Amino acid sequence: MFELSGKSRIFGIFGDPVSHSLSPAMQNLAMRAAGIDAAYVPFNVAPQDLAAAVAGMRALKIGGVNITLPHKQLIMPLLDRVDPDAALIGAVNTVVQNDAELVGFNTDGLGFLQSVREDLGFEPAGKSILLLGAGGACRAAAVALLRSGVNDLSIVNRNKERAEDLVGRISHAFPSQSIRAHGLNEAGFVDDLVRADLVVNTTSIGLGGEEITFCPLAKIKTSASVYDMVYSPVETPFVAAARLRGHVAVDGLGMLAGQGEEAFFLWFNVRPEKGLMRNCLQRIREENNS
Repeated sequence: MFELSGKSRIFGIFGDPVSHSLSPAMQNLAMRAAGIDAAYVPFNVAPQDLAAAVAGMRALKIGGVNITLPHKQLIMPLLDRVDPDAALIGAVNTVVQNDAELVGFNTDGLGFLQSVREDLGFEPAGKSILLLGAGGACRAAAVALLRSGVNDLSIVNRNKERAEDLVGRISHAFPSQSIRAHGLNEAGFVDDLVRADLVVNTTSIGLGGEEITFCPLAKIKTSASVYDMVYSPVETPFVAAARLRGHVAVDGLGMLAGQGEEAFFLWFNVRPEKGLMRNCLQRIREENNS
């Protein structure tokens, strides 16, 4: 049985709320499997206390933390340095403390890419992708996909201005790739949906069992894959509807595991045991469904 000592390093997650987070279970399991003398702790940090929590992280020499809602943007000016892709995304989900310097990263996009490749068997390079949404998860996915060499990327949102703002934020970094913004009622949305090789829901719609009524799956070509970033104890309506139409479709469990693996690597410079975090999440899901 593992016991903390004066030599144990502390890691954790800052969020509000944070009691629902599955990160402590998978990170602590990975640390034990790798023989690392460390522990991962959930810290409930209210927005008004974030600056104090970051100061406490420095004082206590906490090795690193994950960042979840509502702090992913708020924490950026409190750090010493932000990774260029995290700055482009405009959000940080992982902080590493190195020699008293706090550095922010965003591992969501890398976790998403890993899941797309492993769970869908889909290689984005040279392909056409359509993203539903324009929030932080969409920004992370967009940057990761463009870095991976997608041919063209469409971002669709109820509020077209938000999609246009996102395109404006990232397009300068990818001048040779086509990036478009659409509102839901535009003909261009349907045109790009028909052409897409991968359709991704980056919104939270489906978390409570809601259907995505604004994406006509009948327009998607048979060979296209579908990814739903929503991670739910049961199959999301978007994934279920896509599978009924014969598409390869998965939810966000793999992304959750993948971003955790990337954070682990940033903290310890070693990869966690392959599949360990995913299996941990799958086991929790099965227990919740039993």
